[in-house]
Amino acid sequence: MGSTGRVRSARTRTGLVDIPFPARRHPRHELARRHTLDWLYEFGMLAGEHATAEYDAMGLERLMAYFYPDASDAHLALATDLNAWFFVFDDQFDGPLGKRPDVVVRQIDTVLRTMSDEPPVPGEATNRLAESFRDLWQRVTAGTPLLWQDRFRAHWREYLTAYHWEALNRTRNGTLTLPLFLRGRRDSIGVQPCLDLVERCGGYTLPRELHEGAPLAEMRVITADVVIFVNDMVSVDKELAAGDVNNSVIILLRQEMCTVDQAVRRVAAMANSRIARFQELTGELAAQLDKTELPEQVRAQVDDYVDGMRALMSGNLAWSLETARYGEAGIAAVSEGRQRPWAQLFPEQASGEREGA
Repeated sequence: MGSTGRVRSARTRTGLVDIPFPARRHPRHELARRHTLDWLYEFGMLAGEHATAEYDAMGLERLMAYFYPDASDAHLALATDLNAWFFVFDDQFDGPLGKRPDVVVRQIDTVLRTMSDEPPVPGEATNRLAESFRDLWQRVTAGTPLLWQDRFRAHWREYLTAYHWEALNRTRNGTLTLPLFLRGRRDSIGVQPCLDLVERCGGYTLPRELHEGAPLAEMRVITADVVIFVNDMVSVDKELAAGDVNNSVIILLRQEMCTVDQAVRRVAAMANSRIARFQELTGELAAQLDKTELPEQVRAQVDDYVDGMRALMSGNLAWSLETARYGEAGIAAVSEGRQRPWAQLFPEQASGEREGA
């Protein structure tokens, strides 16, 4: 099947998902693209024309432009840097490293230490991913309230440690049930740090009782699930080619012995039920806030945060149909043991894989 066929397949699949709020895109995403390319070159995570062209084909700056359509240019550039790191880091685990949970834990711990005041471990090898994340952490948290920093740190810790869970999934006998899988996948999808950036771009921090209370807490879970289901629908061919198991479509495919299309329809139905519930909760939230004496400014911030959830759901869908990450080129990039040009960035990774071989 050619690339046109892959696009048609993705459109057919995602056409089963009904997201009633349209995607909007920041008009100046090209500025963010150029800024992030310079940042990736600076930290040695991207080099050469071939790697740059392959990275560019993913259009990651457009994903952030959908997520944060009203952000300042500076905030969009910062979000795009963070998103680039997210995808470059993720691609480290498509090969043999992704099936070595012990090595994954060590690499994750190195990155986790950058979110604290702990100095680098003496004698520790230079780690471009940890160094670049330290730069991101310092820039993102500069001038932010401690409440927001704690929230952001907790969500990044959950996201990063989910890579160990994914590595265990690749090495375990049998497959998880879908509910158990979703418990871990909600961390590995990385939606919660993206929602934290909604606050960062908006220049506010929601009070703890609002952020953690009903119904916003449930709405965040729904947002993550919808992004998961759409991502898994469009990426299933890529992940089957790579031999991965961390995909809700693949979970249903194996557990129910059904076809890919049947599993996709099940996942789309779950996405639609979540979206309907999100709409119900939006109404309940408005009625709840109407009964309180919430300051007008805080009410506007809650509305902005809910708009941010909508932007993540609709923007992820729109970008998934544009990017080459899940098309023919993206599938070829991880088929038959191949990896992305930037997928060997951990220190001692190559020597570790030789030892494993």
